[in-house]
Amino acid sequence: MSAQILTEVSAVVTEDREADLVAGFSALLSQELPDGLLRTELLRGADGAWRIQSLWRDRDALEAMRASPEPPAAPTLFRSVGADPTLSILVVAEGRRFAD
Repeated sequence: MSAQILTEVSAVVTEDREADLVAGFSALLSQELPDGLLRTELLRGADGAWRIQSLWRDRDALEAMRASPEPPAAPTLFRSVGADPTLSILVVAEGRRFAD
């Protein structure tokens, strides 16, 4: 079984565009999600730092999304609010799911 992949797209968003970012993320969640996307979250940090973390079934699922004609949603969303996103791709080496 292939390892799960966690992507993290991060950017600093100005305070006057934060509501647009949150609304845009909500709109993304209402659309059809890519095959193999297991979880995605919008996270707010201090001083305008925001992240979108997405957990993928495996690298093949991530690569299939990236190969589609549509640009990746998270960086596109950040750019739409005037932010300059940075992408990190991490392999989940170990993990355990806990009950909700």
